[in-house]
Amino acid sequence: MQNLSTQIITNRRQVLIYVIFFTLLTAALFTGVGAGSVFIHPFEVAKILAQQLPGVQILVEDKSPLTHIIMDIRLPRVMLALFVGASLSVAGAAFQGLLRNPLADPYTLGASSGAAVGAVMVFYFGITIPFLGSFTLPVTAVAGGFVSLYLVLIMARLVSRTMAVETIILIGIIFSSFLGSVISLMIALSTDELRQIINWLMGSVGMRGWPYVYLIIPFFITGTILLLVHWRELNAFGFGEQSAHHLGIDVKQKKTVILFAAAILTGAAVAVSGTIGFVGLVIPHFVRLLSGPDHKHLLILSAAGGGAFLIFADVIARTILAPQELPIGVITALIGAPVFGLILIYKIRNRNV
Repeated sequence: MQNLSTQIITNRRQVLIYVIFFTLLTAALFTGVGAGSVFIHPFEVAKILAQQLPGVQILVEDKSPLTHIIMDIRLPRVMLALFVGASLSVAGAAFQGLLRNPLADPYTLGASSGAAVGAVMVFYFGITIPFLGSFTLPVTAVAGGFVSLYLVLIMARLVSRTMAVETIILIGIIFSSFLGSVISLMIALSTDELRQIINWLMGSVGMRGWPYVYLIIPFFITGTILLLVHWRELNAFGFGEQSAHHLGIDVKQKKTVILFAAAILTGAAVAVSGTIGFVGLVIPHFVRLLSGPDHKHLLILSAAGGGAFLIFADVIARTILAPQELPIGVITALIGAPVFGLILIYKIRNRNV
C-alpha cells in the first residue's frame, strides 16, 4: 500500500513537471512571436495563428502587416530557435547519460566542432552535392560531427583500453581545440567567404526563414526518436557499461547508435544556426534536478526546456540593445555559465551532506 502511494505521488509530480515545462514553452513561443520593434499582444498572435489553420475562419485581414510580421519574420525565427535548442539539449542529455559525466556535451566531445568544420567547408569551397541540394549543409555538418566523435572514441581507445570517461572528455576537448584551429585557418585563407563564415560562427537564428526550419525538422525527428527508443539503454548505461552488458545490452552497438543519434541532432543544429554553447550542458542538468535521471522523461523535458531557453535567449539578444542585435551565443553563455556553476555547487554540497 505504501509503495502504491509513493508511486501515485511520483506520477503526480512528473505530471506537474510536464505541465510546468510545456507551459513555459508555450509562454516562450508567444513571447518570441510578440516581442520586437512592434509589440503584438498574445491574443492577437493566437488569433492570427488560428487563422492559418485549415477550416478556421476568424475576422483577420489576410494580408495585414501583423500577419506578414508573424508568419514571414518572427514565427520561422522562433520555430528555428525551438528546434535548435531542443536538439542541442536532447543531444547533451544523451551524451551525459551515456558517459555518466556532467561535463559531457556536444562541445566538450568534439561533435559541435566537427559539425562546424563540415559546415565551414561547405561555405569555404562552395560545395553543393547535386542529389542533396539544399540539404548539403546539414548533411555535411552531421557527417563532420559523427566523424569527429568517432575519431575521439578511437583515440580514447588507443590511450586507454577501458575507454575511461575522463579520457574521452579530455581527448574531446583536445580535438575541439584542434578543429577550432582548422576553422581559424580557413577563415585566415578566405576572402569573400570571410563575413559569411564569421557571422555563421557567432551563432544566430535570425534572417534564416522557413527553409532552415524545414531543413532541421527531419534531422530533429530522426535523432530524437532514435534516442527515445533507446531510453532503457541510456538508463542502463547510467550504472556503467559492465552493468549494461550484464543486463543483456549489446554495449558497442547501442553506444554507436546513441552517439550517431546525438551527432545527427548536434550537426543539424550547428548547420542551421552556427555554434551556440551551454544549451546542451546546462538544460539537461537542470531537468535532471527536477525530474530525476529516468531518460524516458529526461529526453522529452530537455527538448521542451532547451527550446524554451533558446527562444527566450533570442528575445533578449534582439531586444536588449535594439535596434542592434547581439549574437545569441553571447546570451546563452552569459546565462548558462553562472547557472551551470550554481547547479554544480548545489550538487556537490548535496553530495557532501
